[in-house]
Amino acid sequence: MEQVRIGVIGVGRMGQRHCRVYSNLRRVRMVGVCDANPQLGSQVASQYGVPYFSQVDDLLDQVDAVSLAVPTPLHYDLAKHCIEKDKHLLIEKPMAETLEQAETITKLAEGCGLIVQVGHIERFNPAFVELKNVMEERTVLAINLRRLSPFIGSNLDVDVVGDLMIHDTDLALNLVGKHPLSIEAFGLTASDGRLDHVVAHLFFENGPLLTMTASRITEHKVRSIEVTAADAYLECDLLNKNVLVSRHTIGEYLNHNHKGVKYHQESLVERIQVPAFEPLFSELSHFVECVLEGKTPSVSARDGMDALRLVESIRAQAQKNLVYMAAIQSSGSQPLGQTVDVKATVSMGG
Repeated sequence: MEQVRIGVIGVGRMGQRHCRVYSNLRRVRMVGVCDANPQLGSQVASQYGVPYFSQVDDLLDQVDAVSLAVPTPLHYDLAKHCIEKDKHLLIEKPMAETLEQAETITKLAEGCGLIVQVGHIERFNPAFVELKNVMEERTVLAINLRRLSPFIGSNLDVDVVGDLMIHDTDLALNLVGKHPLSIEAFGLTASDGRLDHVVAHLFFENGPLLTMTASRITEHKVRSIEVTAADAYLECDLLNKNVLVSRHTIGEYLNHNHKGVKYHQESLVERIQVPAFEPLFSELSHFVECVLEGKTPSVSARDGMDALRLVESIRAQAQKNLVYMAAIQSSGSQPLGQTVDVKATVSMGG
């Protein structure tokens, strides 16, 4: 096969991005799109000069592979159907609504001989790729992942663990390369009872100590990974795509004559060159390469299942250790902190 015939199922915001990238990949022939909304589907199909299919099977009959970019509750049934129809599949994250569904998809994926890739796009962020390169052969002591966003614009269909932290559960497992021995998590709800701010501590055999923070009530967008190694401190900004390495830090107190004692610190800071690649372009190019060359995808169905399993474990712990603060209305119209009603204290049990 010199070219992959690909279709996109679901052409909302993410599905349209898939269409844009596929239309620019030389080893792809975009066959068509399918969406439950005929008006939207026809509009996107016209934009990319391909047919609109109202029925999934009509599209599947024409393609070798598909991107599944429908709402999460539809992932399970459609993913199973695509695999049964012998089609290579890229499923947007999270791969399923429940862990049980993810386990079933993974079992099917591993027994069918098809490429089944999960859309954990941050794995293809060039800053994350370079961070992993810098971490090689270093003794990692601690890792801190932060994913913070403002409340307005957040996805209120799920809690912050399913919306934001799921990105970092996948990155954490990929960085450490093993599963945690134990998990502690604490949560806060400031809107309609869902988790809005969660801090999780993961403990691994022989380290490292890993902390994740996900928030959708922070008036600043942050996507960062900080790594404390035995000989360096690494800072990765996933948004601005840069990686800094601090080494050989020296701190001392200096007596400036009659001006008093001042603290002075110097360190060697190295800025790692990060290629200017679009993560989605890299992700979909990798999917196409795996289909054409029979390679194992770097984000497999099992990876997607493991990320979801960790999400469910963190959610369960955070809900046990939960602070209720009714500070935000679901519309986002009420300023944070205008009305604070503490209904319960943190339970330290569980």
